[in-house]
Amino acid sequence: MERPYILHMFTPGPQMSPFDVNMAADAGYQVITPYCHVTREGITSLVQDAIFSRGPKGAARTGLFIGGRDVLLADEMLQLARKAMMPPFAVSLCADPSGAYTTAAAMVACTEAALRQEGGLAGKQVLLLGGTGPVGRVAAVLCARHGARAILGSRKEASAKDEAAATAARFGVSLQGAATGSPQELRAALAEADVVMAVAAPGVQVAGQEDLAAARQLKVAVDINAVPPSGLAGVGAKDDAQPLAGTDAVAIGALAVGNVKYQVQHRLLTRMRESGQPVVFGFDEAFAQARAVVAEKGR
Repeated sequence: MERPYILHMFTPGPQMSPFDVNMAADAGYQVITPYCHVTREGITSLVQDAIFSRGPKGAARTGLFIGGRDVLLADEMLQLARKAMMPPFAVSLCADPSGAYTTAAAMVACTEAALRQEGGLAGKQVLLLGGTGPVGRVAAVLCARHGARAILGSRKEASAKDEAAATAARFGVSLQGAATGSPQELRAALAEADVVMAVAAPGVQVAGQEDLAAARQLKVAVDINAVPPSGLAGVGAKDDAQPLAGTDAVAIGALAVGNVKYQVQHRLLTRMRESGQPVVFGFDEAFAQARAVVAEKGR
């Protein structure tokens, strides 16, 4: 009898995301087991329990998924899991805390495609409103790695600068933080932006029509908030590079980003199961897959 495909799902939090469990099942895993309150100190022993119990052949049918909400901790746990492997006892790994890796990858890939006639992200200033959350921080790193100047916007300047510094240090990029709490601060930041990404909590509008009117060099406005009101005034959930009223920019909405995000996560989990050899997926790999999805969509 063939050994089943098993996915062990680790989270530092009190519960694993039902979204991720559903995605794992749809990707063909037959046994899906969540582990909650997993610590960085405990990850090595859990990984080694998973790899040694099935032998090399069984390891090829075993995967590990790292969730949670902390993108820095997830990356640290992913690296610790990699170090815990002892070939030929090795299994596939994927990290996607709060869906931030795949969502950020999808958002940046969609933005990059919308900027194709402008030379892509290189040299652009990207303002991430609500940017100190998981998606904003990962998206900022991806933008910075592809030549943009990324700025995490937050209501509190100290918080923005602290989160930007910690994220930049972890991933070896240059990021900035900026206060966007008052109308004057927000509009000053928007006036310099080529791209604005709304990555705040659902149902929170971070920029209204009057605010966006200050963004005179804006080329792309992206909003991942599908819960009314929109995060950016005038951006519809279904917008997919449609003109944004009152500006010279195009709008990309939550459902356009979400469709790419879903495909990226499904493909990564499926590739883990089908690869036949260990693979490791973080947000760089998610971005490569998102680019592929967007390219296929544009054919």
